[in-house]
Amino acid sequence: MRYLKTAAILTFAVASPTLAEDVTLKMATIAPSLGQAITMATFANIVTDNLDDVAIEVSGGGAATLHQLEVARGNLDFSMTSPVIYNLMVAGKAMYQGEPEAPKLSENVGLLMWFPYGAYHFAVRADSDIEVLDDIEGASIFLGPQGGGAYNAARGWVEATTGLVVGEDYEAIKANWQTGYQAFLDGKVDVYVNGCLDPCGQFIQFTETEDVRFIGPESHADEAVDEWLGKWRYRAEVPAGLYEGQKNDAPVMSFDTAVGIAVRSDLDEETVYRVTKAFWDNIDQVTSDAPWAKALDVEFAASKRGLMELHPGAARYYREAGVLE
Repeated sequence: MRYLKTAAILTFAVASPTLAEDVTLKMATIAPSLGQAITMATFANIVTDNLDDVAIEVSGGGAATLHQLEVARGNLDFSMTSPVIYNLMVAGKAMYQGEPEAPKLSENVGLLMWFPYGAYHFAVRADSDIEVLDDIEGASIFLGPQGGGAYNAARGWVEATTGLVVGEDYEAIKANWQTGYQAFLDGKVDVYVNGCLDPCGQFIQFTETEDVRFIGPESHADEAVDEWLGKWRYRAEVPAGLYEGQKNDAPVMSFDTAVGIAVRSDLDEETVYRVTKAFWDNIDQVTSDAPWAKALDVEFAASKRGLMELHPGAARYYREAGVLE
């Protein structure tokens, strides 16, 4: 399988609303080392390998919340999305509250497919005196890139389960995915957060030289937690015994959600149909045994989650595949 180049900085020209033959579509995703970005790059590779007149160029780095705005503006063709961040864009809330045009722009963002994000892992060194999330008062934490969906979700889980507020009760460092992970490797932060499908590459690497312990809240059975989870997040356990250097002797409760590939709504139906079909008709080209590969499922991909609607081209394929009425 041919792998596309990634770049840390996104500098894209505005794409036209309609496409001619032999076109290059632009996709942005998060840090290339993360499982969700690997899923999206694999999607791009399969489509490019199986369509003679369409190529997808992938750039990695930055926040999916910002990439989604660029899709809506026509500067990108594809980005990562989630039910939560799209709903927030529609409402102009959270990371979009400073973008007054976000609700209107959301009308130009459609869905191509969903796939599982993976449980959020709150990790500390095995010898840390932080034993549960409730112990992080005064600690330094990497929650994810500030302004991104992962940061917003991790911060929300901590507040809903423990009552601890970022910036008041604990410090969240400002860093991208690469520097946040490096800060944990270097012992500069007490807690590192990463959502992924186990086994995650970052924890495989970390436990080659050090032991890790995953932490959860003292309690998660609370009305405030249920309210925060809403319809599109759900409780998910991080099992024990995943990594050789993992010191948990029991599963740890956390949460999970779905993420997806967003596509600009004004990309023509035929192109999106062919792109969607090229991926799912050639899914057997994914030869990886990695957990993200095993989690790809066409019914999950077409499921209704939040306010985001399938692009008509994607919906056409899923109807033909028998997973959408």
